[in-house]
Amino acid sequence: MKHSLSDLLAGVTYLARRTPEMAFEGGAEDAFAEVSAYRDGAIYVGHYSGDSEWERHTNGDEIVMALAGRTTVVLRIDGDEARVALGAQDLVVVPAGTWHRFEGSDDLKVLTVTPQPTDHRLEPPEE
Repeated sequence: MKHSLSDLLAGVTYLARRTPEMAFEGGAEDAFAEVSAYRDGAIYVGHYSGDSEWERHTNGDEIVMALAGRTTVVLRIDGDEARVALGAQDLVVVPAGTWHRFEGSDDLKVLTVTPQPTDHRLEPPEE
């Protein structure tokens, strides 16, 4: 089935100040839309600025593509943090089970291919 990312993004509400706490308290749902179910998860689009909580996907790699704007994807690897800057049309593949978060997102329009389940936390993981 064909999907228009422009139409889907036009249907989400721009979230100007995303915070990690919103993953637990709510308030970010309208900034995201599901494009389609895919394998054991889904393809999503979102539009926001700010920072996210830590998350990981144990059942598969996640593909993250910045459609517009910019962000830094912080990956937690062997106890260290690796930062990957993304601008429009850049993508990164987050390996399965890798804790990661988005920081300094600025007017980010993002597409993700996200396996489920997703684990979330506020504090940096120890692993």
